[in-house]
Amino acid sequence: MSKQKRQVDIIVISDVHLGTYGCRAKELLHYLKSIKPKIVVLNGDIIDIWQFNKSYWPKSHMKVIKHIMNWLSKGVKVYYITGNHDEMLRKFEGFKMGSFQILNKLILELDNQEKAWIFHGDVFDVTMQHSKWLAKLGAIGYDSLIIINSLANWISETVFKKGKLSFSKKIKNSVKGAIKFINGFEETAADIGISMNYQYVVCGHIHHPEMRKIEQNHGSIMYLNSGDWIENLTALEYHKGQWDLFRFSESERMAMLHGTEEEVEEMDIKQLFSQMVSDFSLKTS
Repeated sequence: MSKQKRQVDIIVISDVHLGTYGCRAKELLHYLKSIKPKIVVLNGDIIDIWQFNKSYWPKSHMKVIKHIMNWLSKGVKVYYITGNHDEMLRKFEGFKMGSFQILNKLILELDNQEKAWIFHGDVFDVTMQHSKWLAKLGAIGYDSLIIINSLANWISETVFKKGKLSFSKKIKNSVKGAIKFINGFEETAADIGISMNYQYVVCGHIHHPEMRKIEQNHGSIMYLNSGDWIENLTALEYHKGQWDLFRFSESERMAMLHGTEEEVEEMDIKQLFSQMVSDFSLKTS
């Protein structure tokens, strides 16, 4: 008998980076299968178009797409908010197909007349605005670091029987400039959110999961960041008026390893799009 899925009103995931070696698609799929959401917000960098390579598209990555498509076929609202790694989709802003919509930002009406302002966050990144080539180079370096990290983790766990390591986390947490950037990012998002009278500002982009109240002279706001599915394996969940930060735990990993997953037919991007059109043609407005 299958395990009952958790009811969730809204989930927000970001920075999955499907199509890269660092993406933890198997863990993400296990999480997606464990919940039953009413609204799904994909808050940028879901498919990494910057680093997309048609020779690397594992079955596990396709399973994530197929699962989201399955939600769509059941009428679940899915908002795809564009990020910097999938900025190519920004020209399709406003596109709708059934319960699927592409946006650059989203304002969600929550319980008690509260509003959440949701966007990816790269608009605050100075590197993105002025040196896109440097940001892309950094993305390639980051992905390479993740591959090295995976090898180090295998040695640490298999040979030395120790826990996982995170090189990029250690580097990020030890560099004062990185900490200053994260704090500045959060304060800027909060400042604008407060000025627009929102109760929540929800971002991704910086791979730093967070839930904290930020107070400034002209008001306060809850700042939320969904993190990523490369290192932190986190998502934001909203249910019955309450926000929570989901973290993929060791117990989740064990359940994933002992579970069985159905096979998904392999298909290329053209076939995938054709199937989407077929699945939702009756619902297209």
